[in-house]
Amino acid sequence: MTQNLGRLDRILRFALALWWLGPWAPSYGIPIVDWAIFLAAWIALFESFSAWCLLHTWFGIDNKNQ
Repeated sequence: MTQNLGRLDRILRFALALWWLGPWAPSYGIPIVDWAIFLAAWIALFESFSAWCLLHTWFGIDNKNQ
């Protein structure tokens, strides 16, 4: 697992994860949608710390140097 996320991308994913995991998280009243947001937030948090994104790997995107 090599790093493929740049600094700005990691910061934005971290901010998004904090927003979606915090008290400001959107709630739609539909349990599956609320769980999807919760899961996406944890994935974004993991990606912000690991600097690795599966979708970037699949599509060959590497913006580590940005």
